[in-house]
Amino acid sequence: MKNLNAQPVEIPRLSADAAGRAVALAAETLQIEADALIALQGRLQGEDAEAFTRAVEALLACNGRVVVSGIGKSGHIGRKIAATFASTGTPSFFVHPAEAAHGDLGMVTAQDVFIAISYSGESAELMAIVPIIKRLGVTTITMTGNPASGLAKIADIHLNLHVDKEACPLNLAPTASTTVTLALGDALAVAVLDTRGFRAEDFARSHPGGALGRRLLTHVKDVMRSGDAVPAVTPDTPLTTALLEITKKGIAMTAVVDEQQRILGVFTDGDLRRLMDGARDFSAIRIGDVMHRQPRTIRAEKLAVEAVEMMETYRINQLLVSDEQGRLTGALHIHDLTRAKVI
Repeated sequence: MKNLNAQPVEIPRLSADAAGRAVALAAETLQIEADALIALQGRLQGEDAEAFTRAVEALLACNGRVVVSGIGKSGHIGRKIAATFASTGTPSFFVHPAEAAHGDLGMVTAQDVFIAISYSGESAELMAIVPIIKRLGVTTITMTGNPASGLAKIADIHLNLHVDKEACPLNLAPTASTTVTLALGDALAVAVLDTRGFRAEDFARSHPGGALGRRLLTHVKDVMRSGDAVPAVTPDTPLTTALLEITKKGIAMTAVVDEQQRILGVFTDGDLRRLMDGARDFSAIRIGDVMHRQPRTIRAEKLAVEAVEMMETYRINQLLVSDEQGRLTGALHIHDLTRAKVI
């Protein structure tokens, strides 16, 4: 059981010299990695442009899946690259090279493209499986920091990850090299999705649980009130009766419709406040005399985010939903959109 009386652990403070060195090393790390990315950018626009273009062509022509593999830190980066491809319209998955050598190679088919990542270009695990993959007729792309390495030489397409130095003070821990690898993977994914014509709507389908998915996949019909939940009265309804309808349905307004349910107007709580500014006999007023004619409406098949935009543009909190003939089919309050997390 958790001790609720436990005192927070006191974090020891660095000395002024140690704190200064930590900040200086952080800034130097960022600079080294930024320099490595700029160098990669220069190569992509120069001597490596042809190889990058061929890689994009191979990925676009892939009739199977993009299989990404790497070990150690390269494997961690490879998993992210595979996930980026998958979320941007290119079916992809990661396979561990050691597991591939013990059965998982059966996941790879001749229709796939295989991306092998190894900064040294001499990873024993990858060197053991890439020749076999090539014999299957699989297009292979290798990403290494050494164009003269074994993996670079046997690949169909080689992408150069070379960095002048790692950000690690010992020049040992993969830092700048992993940053460059990740960035190059992103560059490939972005180039492929753009060439393929991948749209925001396509991205949303891969992310239905995210904010973008909700904004681009949620329609008015998914969140609107319908049936008996929609307040509606006829033009000859007494204002007092209309107010009861507004109170009962809890949406701070009522639609005004004819016998065929065609929308004639709307009456909101704001209209009521304006009426109350003048001394009038409410019992003698018919709703048709005080309704707001030609109210803003939206169709049920429209995106819910379009309803949000209309509300923001016209500074209103409610919208009536109509069909092609202008008949009332539903109603929306801004709170409905908030609950659906469209806003």
